[in-house]
Amino acid sequence: MFVDQVKIFLKAGDGGNGITAFRREKYVPFGGPAGGDGGKGASVVFEVDEGLRTLLDFRYQRQFKAKKGENGQSSNMHGRNADDLILRVPPGTIIKPVDSDNVLADLVEHGQQAVIAKGGRGGRGNSRFASPKNPAPDFSENGEPGEEIEVTLELKLLADVGLVGFPSVGKSTLLSIVSKAKPKIGAYHFTTIKPNLGVVSTKDSRSFVMADLPGLIEGASTGVGLGHQFLRHVERTKVIVHVIDMSGMEGREPYQDYVTINNELKAYEQRLEDRPQIIVANKMDIPGAEEQLETFKSQTKDQDVKIIPVSSFTRENIDELLYTIADTLDSVKDVDFSKKDEDDVGVNRVVYKHIPSKDKFNITRDDDGAYVVSGDQIERTFKMTDFNSDPAVRRFARQMRSMGIDDALRERGCENGDIVRILGGEFEFVE
Repeated sequence: MFVDQVKIFLKAGDGGNGITAFRREKYVPFGGPAGGDGGKGASVVFEVDEGLRTLLDFRYQRQFKAKKGENGQSSNMHGRNADDLILRVPPGTIIKPVDSDNVLADLVEHGQQAVIAKGGRGGRGNSRFASPKNPAPDFSENGEPGEEIEVTLELKLLADVGLVGFPSVGKSTLLSIVSKAKPKIGAYHFTTIKPNLGVVSTKDSRSFVMADLPGLIEGASTGVGLGHQFLRHVERTKVIVHVIDMSGMEGREPYQDYVTINNELKAYEQRLEDRPQIIVANKMDIPGAEEQLETFKSQTKDQDVKIIPVSSFTRENIDELLYTIADTLDSVKDVDFSKKDEDDVGVNRVVYKHIPSKDKFNITRDDDGAYVVSGDQIERTFKMTDFNSDPAVRRFARQMRSMGIDDALRERGCENGDIVRILGGEFEFVE
């Protein structure tokens, strides 16, 4: 089963909690704080495995949760860091948030890694809060929550050559005779409903990867037929081999097929029309194909196109086709796979983009008149506070003041005794 697009939920591991502890050795006068820090939570890391070809592993398991860091221990012992959760994907995988088109990572090389959900840092033990004013703090910090994100994985095949054309023009048959691939072949449209890959070797010892891609029809760039499912895989190919049925058996004119397919490639807005294109005039063994080929050549005489007549049945000109493809690949080693929008990601790199500050907060009102404070930083601080410890609660109140939340609540009309809520926790506002 070929799976090339999935949505999954990722949850990085929370940091381990710091602890409150004191030295109690017999010969250590005055003791002192000795609470260790918690360990770092596991991050969710994607890694390229060249042995994979599809995203099938993510079809049935859609949620991945990394392990939590170990809690700190007494005697200033640090908790164990959790091992990162490694998720292996095939080359050509693009990772995006579900709610946007921003590319988080574009993974193409074997062993390439990208951290998509970062594990939380460990909470600090009470020994980390010791100061001249407070040499024996009796509070510690909970671990930082790990990041949560829902992402879309898209697979774009990494093939050197892509076979394109209308259904039933002979793409699968051509791939089957030039490689050891065994695509499904049948005398009906859309026999191929998933991409097939094959390694092709020429007689002069050159080799390349060829992909037989599902047939295009008019309107594919807008999603008609297999639409974007097909075009997504054309994006990575360096050379496009356009297979055209010169026999006219389907009742279509070869030149009209050529124009229709090229229009769909242009409409997809991925610079596909700029890729080198080789035209394969297929099924030349069928009567009438020679006349159709001459007509086609006259219709394209003003265009700089390579036309190679072949027959998959008689194997006519197959070697010439493979040599031409190999020569073309040698001349186009470097191809810009990026979109026309220069902000998009190119091949061979992981993307690390600037992340806006998360220090902002919002204040709203519940139906009962309570003030609700939300925001990444205040919610993270709330989760990292041990509310069973009065000193930790007082520290949380100081942090709220330093963030400007107290002043903002006053501006919204909050008065002494009003209820303030943060993540379900309730407090009384005290002047």
